[in-house]
Amino acid sequence: MNEMDKQSGDKVRTGRRKFLKTAALSGAAMVAAPAVVKAQGPISMRWQSTWPSKDIFHEYANDFAKKVNDMTGGDLRIEVLPAGAVVPAFGLLDAVSSGTLDGGHGVLVYHYGKQNALALWGSGPGFGMDANMLLAWHKYGGGKELLNKLYASVNANVQSFLYGPMPSQPLGWFKNPVTKLEDLKGLKYRTVGISIDMFTAMGMAVNALPGGEIVSAMDRGLLDAAEFNNASSDRVLGFPDVSKVCMLQSYHQNAEQFEVMFNKTKFDALPAKLRTIIENAVEASSADMSWKAVDRYSKDYIEMQTNDKVRFFKTPDAILKRQLEVYDQIVQKKSAENPLFKEIIQSQLAFARRTTQWEQDTVVSRRMAYDHYWGRDGVGRKL
Repeated sequence: MNEMDKQSGDKVRTGRRKFLKTAALSGAAMVAAPAVVKAQGPISMRWQSTWPSKDIFHEYANDFAKKVNDMTGGDLRIEVLPAGAVVPAFGLLDAVSSGTLDGGHGVLVYHYGKQNALALWGSGPGFGMDANMLLAWHKYGGGKELLNKLYASVNANVQSFLYGPMPSQPLGWFKNPVTKLEDLKGLKYRTVGISIDMFTAMGMAVNALPGGEIVSAMDRGLLDAAEFNNASSDRVLGFPDVSKVCMLQSYHQNAEQFEVMFNKTKFDALPAKLRTIIENAVEASSADMSWKAVDRYSKDYIEMQTNDKVRFFKTPDAILKRQLEVYDQIVQKKSAENPLFKEIIQSQLAFARRTTQWEQDTVVSRRMAYDHYWGRDGVGRKL
């Protein structure tokens, strides 16, 4: 074999070795690829709500989870357990922060014992704002940043999202109609958050209980009266079984909303795409919840009158006025004690001053239209 043939043979053998090596690597990659995809399969999260499984609030929690599950195409799967499945309702913040739970659904006021300023996203009159306006303050008026600061102050490892504006909540369920301020004195009453301070100052003996424990406490005589939230929740939780009198309208929780909460370490570890989907699912759920509330609450309001024989009364103006006066006193006291409380109050006041003036000047009163079409007796006119 001459030198030229020898060199040619070496090149062929070298080329064959490179080809076989490349083919082997490619084959290995093809074998390994399915294992990598399998390891990166759907992310599962275990959540808990602060609501009994039969409550419409737990339904809202599942509605949010379904939106996330659907919008991520199954890449993230949230399962929501009812209150008490893992921790008590008032223990949700600690459980999510520690990673015992991956997330949860509740309200900020349930964390009142950790930092009283957290109740400012629900307790009180909202300085004339409704819950949707308070959410506007949260997103565009500095509330979100202040909430992050609050959670940092109690070392809470959570990522919080607020959504779902709630209508004004009733004063609550009583044995007899409340006609004057003196009727409240001495009553054993359930509420939460700053409302504890408000009603205590108004002469009531207050006990904070989660939603699922209220009716049984009333049935056993541990409570004389209680408030929770809305017609649908109140009806399914059994309030009409222990009381036939409900007082509507109150300033104690006039502008509340829901919170969905993730363990921050686990949330930050999610792919950016999933985090973005979650943020948009929050806003989609907020709209859907408010629409569902109008439909369901109005139906159950009628059902409680016709089938459950509940009598509804408007809370007297004298009581509403006293609530405002007492709330101002509480705010002044807590602002002096807690710099973060004061900072949030000042931020809310600035936003409310501008937005409530705009609303009052711009939005026509619906009372005239209601009276025109339905009349004071609610019968309605023929068109």
